[in-house]
This record gives sequence, C-alpha cells and structure tokens, in this order.
Amino acid sequence: MELQSLRLKRHEERRLLGGHLWIYSNEVNTQETPLHMYRAGEQVRVETHNGKLLGIAYVNPQSLICARLVSRGEDVLDRTLVVHRLQQALKLRTQLFDEPYYRLVFGESDLLPGLVVDRFGPHLSVQLNSAGMEAVRDEVLYALKKVITPQSIVLRNDSSIRVLEGLPQGVEVAWGEAPKVVELLENGVIMLAPLHEGQKTGWFYDQRPNRAWLRLFAPGKRVLDVFSYVGGFAIQAAVYGAREVVAVDASRPALEMAEKNAERNGVGKVFSGIEGDAFAVLKGLKADGEHFDVVVVDPPAFIKRKKDHKEGLKAYHRINDLAMQLLHPDGILLAASCSMHLGREELMDVLRSAGQRQGKHVQILMEGMQGPDHPVHPAIPETRYLKAFLARISKG
Repeated sequence: MELQSLRLKRHEERRLLGGHLWIYSNEVNTQETPLHMYRAGEQVRVETHNGKLLGIAYVNPQSLICARLVSRGEDVLDRTLVVHRLQQALKLRTQLFDEPYYRLVFGESDLLPGLVVDRFGPHLSVQLNSAGMEAVRDEVLYALKKVITPQSIVLRNDSSIRVLEGLPQGVEVAWGEAPKVVELLENGVIMLAPLHEGQKTGWFYDQRPNRAWLRLFAPGKRVLDVFSYVGGFAIQAAVYGAREVVAVDASRPALEMAEKNAERNGVGKVFSGIEGDAFAVLKGLKADGEHFDVVVVDPPAFIKRKKDHKEGLKAYHRINDLAMQLLHPDGILLAASCSMHLGREELMDVLRSAGQRQGKHVQILMEGMQGPDHPVHPAIPETRYLKAFLARISKG
C-alpha cells in the first residue's frame, strides 16, 4: 500500500537511531508534513529532514507521542509481521517458563508498541493501548489465534491510556467463551484472577520474582500485605509457611477473591483480610499495638505523571514510614513502586529516610524489578518501571 511520509526536523532522528521507537509531536516538521493530515492509527514512512527513510510507524496526531516505529525498514504492521513478532515473543516466554502463565507481549519491548497480552493457559487478556494497535485489531486477533490457538480472548480495553489516545473504553470477549475467573500458576502456587474485571489485565505477573523472596522470609512469620489486590504476596507467603497473613485492600471484590485464593491453596485458616484505605488501616493497626515480622507495600502508581511527582513522593514516604513502624525488631520490609516517574534511588531514599526518622538501621538485602516476561528495551527507560527492595529493619 502507498504510505504518506512523516518528516522530522533536522537532528531529531538521533533518538530513533539510538534505538528508541517514539516520535514526539515537537520533533515533526509540521510545515512539510502537518499532523492534521494523518488519520489516527495510520501507518506512515518516517523520514529525516532530507528524506532518508528511518522506518515505518503508526501515527496519532492528537497524542504527545504522535508516532511509534513498528519497523526500521519498509515492513508495515500487517498480519505477517504481527505473526512473526508474536512467534518471537512466544519463543522467549517458553524458554523462560515451563507453564503457560506469563505476559506474552510487553509492548515496545516486543516491538509491538501499544499491545499488552497476558496469558492464563488457554485464555488471553489483551490490551490495545494505542490508536495504531486499535487500527490493526483484526490482524492482532488473527495472529493470536494462529500462534497460540487460545480458547478465549478478552479485550481489556478499559485502561486510562486509551482515553489519552482518543479511543473508547470497554471490555469485550473477542474470541471463544471466556470464564469470569481464570487460574494461573506462579512460583508453584495456584492463584485465581478475574478475567473481565479487576485491575489491568486481571493479574500482575511483573512481581513474580519479588514474590519468590517470601520463600526465605515468610515461614513461621506474621505477614502483612498492603495493597494486596487478590492476595498475590499474601497467599504465596501463606503457602510458604507463614503462621498468619493479613491482606489490606480498598476493594471488597479483590479481598473476596483473595479469600478464595487462600481456600484454594488450603491456607484459609491463616488468612484474613481488612477492607479499607491503606493509610487509615495502617494507622489503625499501629494504634492497636499490632506488629508484624514481614510487611509488603506494593501500591498502585502514586506518580502517574511528572507533575504528580512531589505529592506522589510524599505518599511513598508516608506509606513506607507507617509500614516500618509496624515491624517487629529485625523485621522485613518489602517496598515496591510501579511508578515509572519514581527512580530506584528515590525509593531507596524513602527507606533510608524512614529509618533515620525512626532511629532504625536499614539493610537492603535484595533489589528487584519486573520479571523477564516484561523485558526492558535498553533505549526506552520507560520499559523499566518496577522497583522493589527487600530490607531488614533493626534497632539503630
């Protein structure tokens, strides 16, 4: 097919030549190629200021990230290319995992920008998070059916990112018969997750390696899992031998599923849930004189945009300060952040400063990030978003 060209300003190709896939609207020569001439999701030839081809991208003229490269040659994002990229993604995951429970596609890192696919055995949860991916929806569905042969595909197109892309939100079954709840296997533990509702795609595979830390520190201990969702950390801690686990979450449906996960794994007797705002619950636990051997703090992104950084950083300080106050001497704090705009050094400083204020000694034992099914694109810092520290907190 004949593609229009998108021409960049002089020297604006440097980042792309360094491996990045994004083009910002202020990098485009809008005198020669005005953005209003393109349809959202349209594929274009990306050229330097003097007409040299840089690759093929899809565009969205109303977004700050106005284009994303899909190839560095003449290949357009069609069925053939989507099938090839999916096969490459599947090859990696089958090398990493023995069982079919993982993030199958992680957007830009798998050279499928805007596409997220989580696999729950024969069931797929899919997010089309950009106008370009929405435009090739049929090609994506074809490729998923060809490469995976799933029993069902659910489109979880209810993310806020789609609003920024000018796309409608919604959840629909695009293929097969999709159950309301799916089973998955993680770190040897069977978990239930909501396929049509709940957060993101229904589960957070990214914390898999960090949840495995609890094998060392949970046995025989009292564990508090803050922002528990459906009990990812809590249930695995219980299965690993914790004598008591307490899950805190603001969502009653999430806690009810956590209870089901506890029963499913035969640890219902050591599990309990507390519904409520995490900050208020932790203050209440402190007022009641409660203490724990292990506290996990894995909040949603407190810093969603750069302008939220100041207030979001305060929230990380507050919640980790409260968590540290609830620890027995020599207790373990697992602190995490999925905020891309919070640096790892900042999260470490959150722990340092909390310890300093409380007169406690903080020892960082382990540092983690997202699992390998969320690979990092070395030219795109945004793809390394998850930070996690496991620390021992003792008397100063």
